[in-house]
Amino acid sequence: MDRFAADERGIEGLPVRLVIALVVGVAGLSVMLNMLSGLSGLAVTELDTRPTPEVTGPGEQEVTVRVVGPDGEGVSNATVLAEGGSARLDGVTVARTDASGVATLSLAPRLGPNQPDGTVTFDVKPPSGSQFVDRRENTAVLVVRGTETGT
Repeated sequence: MDRFAADERGIEGLPVRLVIALVVGVAGLSVMLNMLSGLSGLAVTELDTRPTPEVTGPGEQEVTVRVVGPDGEGVSNATVLAEGGSARLDGVTVARTDASGVATLSLAPRLGPNQPDGTVTFDVKPPSGSQFVDRRENTAVLVVRGTETGT
């Protein structure tokens, strides 16, 4: 045991070995990243909704929702779910977007007694196998009492 305590050579070689390991690790990492053909393939894109109309009243009506990426391009084959926010809906309404990214939903939002306004919210399920995600809150429809709508 005393023989190892008196040996000072191990401490001299340690920093050189660490530097060599670091250089080899960085070189290996750069080779692996180049094999992945760029990091852009690993990125995901957030989706949003653009409902029409954005402001409506209670009652049965059709609302069109365009699902868009960050550049405003429509996203086809996405599934749109309409849910009652502070306005009430009977369950969840589901529709799929067409080739231009537009889905049409039949909604009948209701407001409670003495409730002047509320919202209908939308969630988007991106197309399977795409680089899209929907993690943030989407644009909602504002439902205002006294606004003329549908039937």
